[in-house]
Amino acid sequence: MKKVIIIGYGPAGVTAAIYLKRTGIDSLVIGKDLGALDGYSDLVENYYGLQEPIEGNKLIQQGVDQAKKLGIQVITDSVISLKQSEMGFTVQTQHKTYEALSVLLATGKTRQTLNISGFTKFRGKGISMCATCDGYFYRRKKLAIIGCGAYMQHELEYLNRISSDVTVFTHGNELTCEVQNTVIKDIVLSFKGDEKITHIVTDKGEYPIDGVFIALGVPSSVDFASQLGVIVEKNNISVDENYQTNIEGLFAAGDIIGGKLQIAKSVYDGMQAADSIYSYLKNKSKKA
Repeated sequence: MKKVIIIGYGPAGVTAAIYLKRTGIDSLVIGKDLGALDGYSDLVENYYGLQEPIEGNKLIQQGVDQAKKLGIQVITDSVISLKQSEMGFTVQTQHKTYEALSVLLATGKTRQTLNISGFTKFRGKGISMCATCDGYFYRRKKLAIIGCGAYMQHELEYLNRISSDVTVFTHGNELTCEVQNTVIKDIVLSFKGDEKITHIVTDKGEYPIDGVFIALGVPSSVDFASQLGVIVEKNNISVDENYQTNIEGLFAAGDIIGGKLQIAKSVYDGMQAADSIYSYLKNKSKKA
């Protein structure tokens, strides 16, 4: 059982881990990439203490290396599920399952969607980003899920429980997991319908459908939050003055809570969230 699991090792997540370490609390930091700055080669010139400009991804990697040097456990893995448990939370990655008393969401806003015709029009009208959130409304319907990896497989497991007719569309990618469903590797070109979606159009034909679930890449903090019933407003996770969501023990920091999307702001959020998590765990231990 971990005291804290931090999902995301960008500025907010790593800063929180460093400040928690200074209070004597060891955290587990799990990340898949460097968030919004992954692959970001533009120069960062407006950050305190930098005498020379530095590429954004290199700056973030230096933060990760700093955490590791302090003895903080940092692992690279895809978190595909977050659930509440009797003691706190269960965090499932592509390779392992962890238990924690508290969790900090700090994955930023990086999230793969589909930049194709009809996606915006039918989002919420037949297109969903979360199977466990919206699957209930599509019971026994003809469904599609678009994705090709572990996150898609996790979402598909839920969809298969509510419908016997779920087709996997890989959008031209190779499937990296095993599924029993029908798999179509066509490239998705557009979505069609009137008030609600009725068809998926690919480069090789049209497929009638009642609902489509998008599961590309890895889930974002908003996806995790939505699964747990966290309040989300305008794609930002709502937190109180202690950076805690409406779910006790679940905190959020960085770009995902809104405000200026700047490294300096994310670092501040991480520091403040660490203080709040420390207080939360201290109070929790007193009640135990």
